[in-house]
Amino acid sequence: MRRRDHNIFFNAFSLLVCGLVAGVVVAAAVFPAAAMSGLAAKAGNKTFASLPSEIKDFSSPQISRIYASDNKTQISQFYDEFRSDVPLKEISKPMRDAMVAAEDREFYKHNGVDLKGVARAFVSNNNGKQKQGASTITMQWVRMSLAYSATNAQEVVDATKDTPKRKVTEMKYALEVEKQLTKDQILERYLNIAPFGSRAFGIFAASQVYFNKKPKDLSVGEAAMLAGIIRAPSFYNPTTPDGREEIQKRRDNYVIPGMVEIGAITPEQAAAAKKEPIPNKVRPIANGCVSVAKNNWGFFCDYFYRWWMSQEQFGETEYDRERRLKSGGYRITTTLDIKAQNSARERIAELIKEKNKNALLLAAIQPGTGKVRLLAANRKYKLDNPQNPQNYMSPDPKKARKGIRGSFPNTTNPLLTGGGDITGYQAGSVMKMFTMVAALEKGYPLAYTIKAEKRYRSGYIVERSTPSACPGTHFWCPSNSGGGGEGVFNMWTGFGKSINTFFVPLEERVGAENVVAVAKRFGIQFRAPNDAELAEPRNARQWGAFTLGVSNTTPLDMANAYATLAGDGMYCAPTPIEQIVTQDNAKLDIGKPHCIRATSKDVARAALDATRCPVGDSAQLGRCGGATAPQTRSTVKHPVFGKTGTTDHDKTASLIAGTTQLVVAGYLVNPDYQNHPDRLRHAQVNPAVYKTLADYMEGKPREQFERPESRKIAYGDQRSIPDVTCDSLDSARNRLSGAGFSVSLANGEVDSTCPAGTAAGTNPSGRTIKGGVVIIEVSNGRGAQPPGTPGIPGLPLPPGPR
Repeated sequence: MRRRDHNIFFNAFSLLVCGLVAGVVVAAAVFPAAAMSGLAAKAGNKTFASLPSEIKDFSSPQISRIYASDNKTQISQFYDEFRSDVPLKEISKPMRDAMVAAEDREFYKHNGVDLKGVARAFVSNNNGKQKQGASTITMQWVRMSLAYSATNAQEVVDATKDTPKRKVTEMKYALEVEKQLTKDQILERYLNIAPFGSRAFGIFAASQVYFNKKPKDLSVGEAAMLAGIIRAPSFYNPTTPDGREEIQKRRDNYVIPGMVEIGAITPEQAAAAKKEPIPNKVRPIANGCVSVAKNNWGFFCDYFYRWWMSQEQFGETEYDRERRLKSGGYRITTTLDIKAQNSARERIAELIKEKNKNALLLAAIQPGTGKVRLLAANRKYKLDNPQNPQNYMSPDPKKARKGIRGSFPNTTNPLLTGGGDITGYQAGSVMKMFTMVAALEKGYPLAYTIKAEKRYRSGYIVERSTPSACPGTHFWCPSNSGGGGEGVFNMWTGFGKSINTFFVPLEERVGAENVVAVAKRFGIQFRAPNDAELAEPRNARQWGAFTLGVSNTTPLDMANAYATLAGDGMYCAPTPIEQIVTQDNAKLDIGKPHCIRATSKDVARAALDATRCPVGDSAQLGRCGGATAPQTRSTVKHPVFGKTGTTDHDKTASLIAGTTQLVVAGYLVNPDYQNHPDRLRHAQVNPAVYKTLADYMEGKPREQFERPESRKIAYGDQRSIPDVTCDSLDSARNRLSGAGFSVSLANGEVDSTCPAGTAAGTNPSGRTIKGGVVIIEVSNGRGAQPPGTPGIPGLPLPPGPR
């Protein structure tokens, strides 16, 4: 701070007078019989010279503003006190003059303390006359500064309690401040810290709240009104009938005439200013997420807020973190893509109404960074009004009987990201991806084949009485959705057609505990207590149903899990932050992408190749042979990957689809009643996902996914299949088993020149994966050519002898 030049004689005189002022005041006060003791006596025995004079460093609470990724669109703001400091040059001259006229007309003449005013106020106050403050602008700033720099409650009391001791202390501080700062610097600080009522602190907030304009644009009449409020903001509140009358009188009869007195305006300007209207309403100022102007930003804003509150860098306790957000004056640029967010909300609105009891939820993440680009739902992020509720009664009969309302159309629950009592939703077969990754990590190639049955008897133990138990046993017997699904499948075809009875035996081979471990590495949170218990390694080995998606997840969890594949196996913790800048223009290194390796590049690339099959794309390394969401590729028009999911009785439906640049996860769920009787269909969730992704990718370059560096992860160890044509079935079985293949007989017989009941050949013939399935075709002896075929769907034959 620049030290102003002071006249040495005047400084010494000021100190002397201040030291004697108590005596002067006492002398003036002794005439009334009931007068109080002198100011010095009231202030205590501590001498003036021994009082502290240096104010601790402090920052008054400032608004933190939250922006979208364009760093222009403000999506929210957080504050304890609505305040944002502005330099004096951005405050109109009438506002500066009005404040001097209203609070301290001798401001530019004294050195911080108006000695005559102090004595006059003391006498007046002790004679029972109207209270006079006698505090200069400098002393008022000192008082507020001491309160804001206080480190405990007692210091706040000492700084604000109306006592002679406080007044004397303020005088000492004020004299020192006037040595350190220019008058304009003091006035600037005062204008930025003063309370103006109606939750407005500082001139920026006041000009916004009362006049919806910037401080530099305030007129004479507007400035005079604001300056008049400072004395008693509640008393001079223009939004109340009495306050409006009082502030009109104070502005017209005191502040504006004072501006004429100090030479700031002419009498003609004063007359014109008195004609300016006094506002009777204030502008509502948004604070936090529930007051976000655009409702479709609310869920993202809430995610940002929860993220902030989880970061220990912002404070040891949640209280500390919230205070820092609401008073730190940060400029926070988030990862929210406004265009993508609006597109998602529009696509959702085309398919489902806000008042629908089911929730269509979309979350999207950028692979390789963890940046959350959108969070959208057919809900308004809004508190329901308990006095006049808009929400419909809960669809859960038990809750409805208790008068509990559902979350539609309004909710502030973190439906898309989890938290509080939101633990997520079963999403079905999208979880099969984790089994495939675990298998690839264990050395099973994409070409690994399993003969799937209509219903598979597993080694996992369940209650005998459950419908999924094999009849008369305690073994779990899963089947495929819609029945059928038997045949020989590999990871391309099994994932593309979502064959349960392929993935359950695959999970058994690699170990369910290893599948759960992959899910953890890919960011699955296991928020539900029962899920968390089952996910413990000691329990996970018996969690056979995990591969079918029985654990609770959120759209954000699963979008990021699939983004880990597109990120070459790097898991990046989801983040809503692009950049955080302090008031001092320093950039904080918090919220930047934090990525760790979740699996190898080749495993991620191989798994991604198979995940192209469900969404209608073509695998680069194999043949898909079927898709559950084939419209995705034709709509997005870019290389795409993903997976559909459905739970028992269609209680939820999901689709995840992604490119190299964005992964979108969509869930259709009933968040209020997950055991509902309805059947939720992909006809709503699927278009919302792939159209949102298509909108985002429009005009962007087409980027192909990377291939694994090793072909072995796709094709494994290829072995020649023995020629067993016309062998007996026992001999054929033994020879094939001895060569390291999993052998089974085909259902029915085929035309062949071999004797009836012997081996007509194998499917596949030539070569296949070590340990893979080889089916013996049985001859009927009717003379046709042997039917063996070179390979099975989903496995292009690699180079080599046939």
